[in-house]
Amino acid sequence: MICDVIIIKDGLPLFSKNFSNSNINHLLSQEDNLIMISGFFSALNSFSDSFEEMGTISELKLSNNNLKLSFLKDLNIPDLIYLATYDKKSELMKVQQFLKKISEHFLKEFSIDQIINWNGRLDYFAPFEIVVKKFLDEENRKIEEQANNKIFEFFNSFVEEEKTPLESKEEINYVEEIPEYYDYIPIFTTSKKINPKYYLTGDTSFVVYKQINGKKTINQISIELNIAQKQVYNVCKNLIKFGFISFN
Repeated sequence: MICDVIIIKDGLPLFSKNFSNSNINHLLSQEDNLIMISGFFSALNSFSDSFEEMGTISELKLSNNNLKLSFLKDLNIPDLIYLATYDKKSELMKVQQFLKKISEHFLKEFSIDQIINWNGRLDYFAPFEIVVKKFLDEENRKIEEQANNKIFEFFNSFVEEEKTPLESKEEINYVEEIPEYYDYIPIFTTSKKINPKYYLTGDTSFVVYKQINGKKTINQISIELNIAQKQVYNVCKNLIKFGFISFN
């Protein structure tokens, strides 16, 4: 689950909220630690900007506990960073998607002028907690549903259905149907140039992104890259969630 949500601007915390019931996971919400972590990530952000060829840092691991830290830079306001701490129950991609939602709604709730000209009061952005709590509850429900589905699949794997001779014969003559998404053509829906490293993880995702040109089908991309069509499809679905592409 996601434990902390922190929004940082110029090395100072604009918003901070801990959603964990564990005392161990409240370390970052303490004022002194919060100031230090805010300054650290601002410095890390500057370092990342100075060495773009090295790629971006999207996740850190804390060695003394099970928490990981993930952060997302805002492309609209310089030095504005969205940070989340989370445990092993959450996946990095899911946390990045969560931070993307938070960033979009933060700029809806508060104007760029309000953020840039912030007066330093820690309670100024406190009402944003309602929005964060809403998305956090949605994320926790998804994690719980996924856990329940895995348990169901585990027990269901021990149940064998009896097959009649007729069913066995039909099974031999069965021809696997090709999924319709093989012929989908991913096309860009925005002219804005993006860096896929901010939104995708893994080398496969990056090479798939580079193959998208509005002409190639998922099947054609998979053949050229020698990877499964399902992998190409999953990468495209993640880009659709961010609003960068759609299927023709």
